[in-house]
Amino acid sequence: MKASARLVVTLDSHGNSVVRVLRSMTPLTLVPHRRVGPVALVHLVSSVTAPLGGDSLSLTVEVGPGASLELRGVAATLLLPGTSGAASSSSVRFLIGGTLSYRPEPTVVAARAHHTAVVEAELDSHAELRTREVLVLGRAGEPAGSLSTSMRATRCGKPLVHQQLVIGDSLADSSPAGLAGKRVIGTDLLLDTKARAAGGGEWWSVVPLAAGGTLATALGEDVVTVTRVLDSI
Repeated sequence: MKASARLVVTLDSHGNSVVRVLRSMTPLTLVPHRRVGPVALVHLVSSVTAPLGGDSLSLTVEVGPGASLELRGVAATLLLPGTSGAASSSSVRFLIGGTLSYRPEPTVVAARAHHTAVVEAELDSHAELRTREVLVLGRAGEPAGSLSTSMRATRCGKPLVHQQLVIGDSLADSSPAGLAGKRVIGTDLLLDTKARAAGGGEWWSVVPLAAGGTLATALGEDVVTVTRVLDSI
């Protein structure tokens, strides 16, 4: 299955963030909850079980200058193998002139799944982005499949962050240099123009970025614990 979706939000003359373009294709269904207001709210719904092995999904989101968008998930994403054994992929591209908060629900990497996920963001000079990713290694009682994630962001063409994470190798995932045997990893990326200090604690860290913003990472045994840590940072 190949599917794509596109969402465009701009600022109107009254200061409202308005959904101008909303194009969906199963399983990527965009559902506007608040079309007009200071902040537009849209939910991303997986309308069928996806992605399966062999699926290719893409989402493009544009936020115009001064506009603000909250894009949220409504249920966890389950990465599953297909009958052919082929890998699945997903790509998300952000073009941001205003403010965007992207908060999908956790992603569960089921056994034998093979998935590649790419997120790319292009920010204007005063744009802001906050995005969270929570990954669960396998369902209860099963090992995780393989997953490669990549996050790349630029501001006015200059690099802000480029991070890649590969999971699914049991030896690497269990080592102190990997995930230290933890089943859940969460990251919270904030891109703005403010300088911030580093921080850290047991199984979590906050790394300031050279051009402003932070990258927070937390490890844990369950989604609730990791989410609470990220919320408190």
